[in-house]
Amino acid sequence: MSNDQLIPGTPVVEPPVTTVVDGLELRLSTEEDHEWIRRLRHEVYARELGQHSPNATGMLTDELDGSNVYIVAVRQGEPAGFISVTPPWAGRYSIDKYVRRDEHPALREDGLFEIRILAVAPDRRGEMIGKLLMFAALRWVMAHGGRRIVAMGRVELLSMYLSLGLASTGTAVRSGAVDFQLMTGDVAGLVGQTLRRYGPLLRDLRRTVRWGLEVPFLPEDESCAHGGASIEALGRSFDTLDAHRDVVPADVLDAWFPPTPAAVAALTGGLDWIARTSPPVQAEGLVEEIALRRGVPANTLAVGAGSSDLIFRAFRGWLDASSRVLLIDPCYGEYAHVVERVVGCRVDRFPLSRREGWRIDPERLADALRNRYDLVVIVNPNNPTGVHLDAAELRRVLAGAPSETRLWIDETYVGYVGADQSLASYAAAADNVVICTSLSKMYALSGLRAAYLTAPPPLAAEVRRWTPPWPVSLPAQIAAVNALRDPAYYADRWAQTAVLRAELASMLTGASGNSQVSESVANFVLLTLPQDGIGAARLVDQCRRRGVFLRDLSPMSPAFEGRTVRIAVRDAAANARIAATVAEALNVPRGGA
Repeated sequence: MSNDQLIPGTPVVEPPVTTVVDGLELRLSTEEDHEWIRRLRHEVYARELGQHSPNATGMLTDELDGSNVYIVAVRQGEPAGFISVTPPWAGRYSIDKYVRRDEHPALREDGLFEIRILAVAPDRRGEMIGKLLMFAALRWVMAHGGRRIVAMGRVELLSMYLSLGLASTGTAVRSGAVDFQLMTGDVAGLVGQTLRRYGPLLRDLRRTVRWGLEVPFLPEDESCAHGGASIEALGRSFDTLDAHRDVVPADVLDAWFPPTPAAVAALTGGLDWIARTSPPVQAEGLVEEIALRRGVPANTLAVGAGSSDLIFRAFRGWLDASSRVLLIDPCYGEYAHVVERVVGCRVDRFPLSRREGWRIDPERLADALRNRYDLVVIVNPNNPTGVHLDAAELRRVLAGAPSETRLWIDETYVGYVGADQSLASYAAAADNVVICTSLSKMYALSGLRAAYLTAPPPLAAEVRRWTPPWPVSLPAQIAAVNALRDPAYYADRWAQTAVLRAELASMLTGASGNSQVSESVANFVLLTLPQDGIGAARLVDQCRRRGVFLRDLSPMSPAFEGRTVRIAVRDAAANARIAATVAEALNVPRGGA
């Protein structure tokens, strides 16, 4: 990797903001850009640095050109510089020519991204273009689920790389006449450090730089990214809620059906009293109803305002920065956010693969658990892959786990595969297993927020001790109790969901050309776009402009390769609109490709 200070001793000048952004555009390269990229690469790396021998064509090409992603800077219509990223799905990196990755712990992680080449035209140096290109590359990597990067930094610029947050592995590499150090960095940490150092400048630039990447110029905030852009599109003042009829919210997994009529009647019949009345302090009635319906002792339960409430409370009580955690990858993003960004744990990933149908291999998982983690998180059925591991197989894996390892099983969508697949009773009698169950999605109570966990009495008691008074609102308690009392209503709605899901998958298959459509076991389908077409972010943006909101899964994991969207099941009319909108966005004629 190089940067805008290509010649040792060239001063780095921080120009006025107006100078930096005057006609500046940052975007992904087009086919028309590739010739000048190769010419600039030849000028810098052959003629200027001597890393390669000059050639008669005046252009440098590389065997990874077809796999690299190029981000270009164009100033007043003229090429100013570029940076390249080699994503993990390319299958190889340029560093493979110089080092064995299996000999370097920092390079063994699945999903590693390589920042490979950064070059700025000689007449554009000293304008911060290199720094902006590096920032753009980090934002692109983050938007595609990247957690770590690797790069080769020139030794004479080592102090600058270190100041940016990169760390040297201590491995020296020589290529041609240039000496490099192998560098690595945590993507979120690098972005955070950049924001701390250049935050005011970047906030100014956001208003003026032409930003052509399909990711926000600046991270929205420090919280976990969820779906929900569909509700945000209605405004924040809640005075345009009737507009929800014009929007298809397929970016969140809220139920397409209403709660049981008994819950609706109980809420609407006494809303004036319910709104002004404090709920039972510890939701005792809700706990008793859960215990009765699930056949577990009340002292094995703890309730919360949705599963995220329980995750934050339990994990912050059980874990600290020294804790080791294993996460399924990909899985529900709240888990990575809490253990990495909130608590700061040491995290390993158990990678899933599209080639294997996103299946969790129980033997491989059992082998991974022998590493004696403090906590292991398994979402089953998994969100966002939609694949379920049979309860009997999972019990065998859990039974062989070390006794000191706590095992957190998220069963938010288990109702779609059957009550017999829940391990709640198993957890109540175990020593180290916790089952987290949301009532929000399965019972159409997402706006009210209700969830519970089932655990050995000592673990459940810990969570209750960390619970503030009134953890679940009175409307949520009333609705949840009524929902639990009407299993027949929900069983019928879940069966209808399976029918609607199959219909949606069939329509999308005809509407999406060469894309791959995969049904989940829950209330969504996955649409994976071909390599030679538009990416997930572009499809989501095009559909959003038409009032149909889908979820781009790219930021959750590099395993999705920037090509997969999750689409929630809606009612029949909305599903038809989803399929038609996808076909329009992909320019696929109605009736198929």
